[in-house]
Amino acid sequence: MTRTVVITGATSGIGRATAGAFAARGDRLVLAARSPTTLAEVREECRAAGAEVLDVPTDVTGDGELAKLADAAIERFGGIDVWVHTAAVMAYGRFEEIPERVFEHVVRTDLLASAAAARVALRHFRATGGGTLILTGSVLGHITAPYMSGYVASKWGLQGLARSLQQEARDTSGIHISIVSPGSVDTPVYQQAANYLGRIGRPPLPITTSQRVARAVVDCADRPRREVSVGRLNMVMRIGFTVLPGVYDVLVGPLMRLAGLTGRPVAPHDGVVFTPNPAGEAVRGGWLPDLGQLVRAVGELPGSVGTAVRRRLR
Repeated sequence: MTRTVVITGATSGIGRATAGAFAARGDRLVLAARSPTTLAEVREECRAAGAEVLDVPTDVTGDGELAKLADAAIERFGGIDVWVHTAAVMAYGRFEEIPERVFEHVVRTDLLASAAAARVALRHFRATGGGTLILTGSVLGHITAPYMSGYVASKWGLQGLARSLQQEARDTSGIHISIVSPGSVDTPVYQQAANYLGRIGRPPLPITTSQRVARAVVDCADRPRREVSVGRLNMVMRIGFTVLPGVYDVLVGPLMRLAGLTGRPVAPHDGVVFTPNPAGEAVRGGWLPDLGQLVRAVGELPGSVGTAVRRRLR
């Protein structure tokens, strides 16, 4: 059955990979993000995969923007079957050194906009008899890490919000609410983050791909579950945080500085917290090797070797 799927944050990382995954299935897509230029690129990618697509430039933190997005989806396709909310921003720095306006906008984007999207989606689902809401959480909604206070606070809040909404939805059989919680993912969000720490952030190992998280999102649309964790060490970190909190707190700071930050210096900046950077938007962040390029390179290797040998023998 072809569904109508709304995806926020559709121009980069998990959101862009999710758009591609749903497009490959032939679902109708309503794509939303702040950058009209990049949004048009993703629209054409999804159309090339065979999907019918509507792109709606949207700032999820703007008053009434998500309601307008829903109205556009309903006007074009007659309703909404699945709403996937992936829009998020990050800021690195010690809590007291992150400007208040930046911290508040991270929370506004990552938590309050998620709540606004849920409100719009659930009102539509209750009016039409059902639908699936999929929120994008994080392992940092279950554990904590230094230098990311706004993001951590937002993901903990989102975890609580999702559980509350799931409990409220029990009286409506057609409404399903899932939260997909990845660990480290190869996306540009780390380079695009605001930074007041002096070193560019990175995803600590092990790192998974945006496509793997996207598959979990699509699977939740097919078989809704309360929560899906994506990441090999997520449960290990959660157990350590809960069972050995003293040990966890001793280790997490040094591990974050070693594995969660690069050695590359950076001057203080707001990143994409307030305005998008289309040049930095992509599915991959470059933290993992591009397996497609690697396979192509390996396939071309025999020909390159043969050419080199022939030249040598001349």
